[in-house]
Amino acid sequence: MSWKQTAQHSMADMLVVEHKSLSELDDVHSIINWKEIETTLSNPCSSKRGVPAYPPLMMFKILILQAWYNLSDEALEKQIARDLMFRRFIDLSLSEAVPDHTTIWRFRNLLNTENLLEPLLEQINTHLEQNSIIVSVGSINIIDATVIKAKQSRKRKGKDGNNTQDPEAGCNVKVAADGKRKTTYGFKMHANTDGHGFVKKMTCTPGNAHDSQERDKLLVKTHGQVYADSAYANQENDKKLGRQNNKVLHRAYRNKPLTDQQKQQNRQRSGIRYIVERTFGLLKQHHGLGQARYLGLERNKSRAQLIAMTHNLKTGMNIFKQMRSSPACCV
Repeated sequence: MSWKQTAQHSMADMLVVEHKSLSELDDVHSIINWKEIETTLSNPCSSKRGVPAYPPLMMFKILILQAWYNLSDEALEKQIARDLMFRRFIDLSLSEAVPDHTTIWRFRNLLNTENLLEPLLEQINTHLEQNSIIVSVGSINIIDATVIKAKQSRKRKGKDGNNTQDPEAGCNVKVAADGKRKTTYGFKMHANTDGHGFVKKMTCTPGNAHDSQERDKLLVKTHGQVYADSAYANQENDKKLGRQNNKVLHRAYRNKPLTDQQKQQNRQRSGIRYIVERTFGLLKQHHGLGQARYLGLERNKSRAQLIAMTHNLKTGMNIFKQMRSSPACCV
């Protein structure tokens, strides 16, 4: 399939007055090799049939903007139409039409059906590592899960009389800090972050899935030390991880309370494990991850994966700015 030439500058582009607010996202281009990303995206978008389509790299950048600013498909379409910074980031000339929300929807679904989102997350992390932003040598793994409330979480009858509650979600029951049981109908995002909060891997399940069932999927091949809360504590972990790498919080059992040494170890491990909780807080507060936007597990998984990529890009860009402004980088 041929692609539209969206980056060709027109007379209207030349009349735009340069302002620092238009270049706020430019540092992302310094830490990501977009040519490699484009190569990854090209194969599923290379059909020879049909009219010229929007370039896949541009569409991927659009999804990054959506996750970055927590926009719906319709709101994203409007924002691209009126925001010069958005157009600059995705290389869309002022004389070119904006992709509509259905085009954005279809492209996101395409990335999911082609199983490209996980490789894209790994590719972005590799680029950050190549720019010394992510340090993989000696990296730790902090594993946890957070609940995402379903878009339609209550049982209600629709116009046809059928239940509108999301059938692919599940009920999660958790004891809150005040001792009360809190029930949430939705999904779970399981994530593995490093010591700086970068998301290494993530999966998504119904809300009633146990946290520990995704452990093996989250660990990288050379996993190193693994930090997690007591929900992951079991004999199987002890055997798989080994004493040196197993930093899971100790769990107390009936008639078998924690020893003073175990309590001390839990305090030390909690001082590191909180990083994944902080990451979840950022994803929910700034990117809207606390509430599902779509019906179904796969669509919400796609959104969560894009949010994870965006979080890594945002964190990486901030670190890159600090590195660039540091006197040590000029020595």
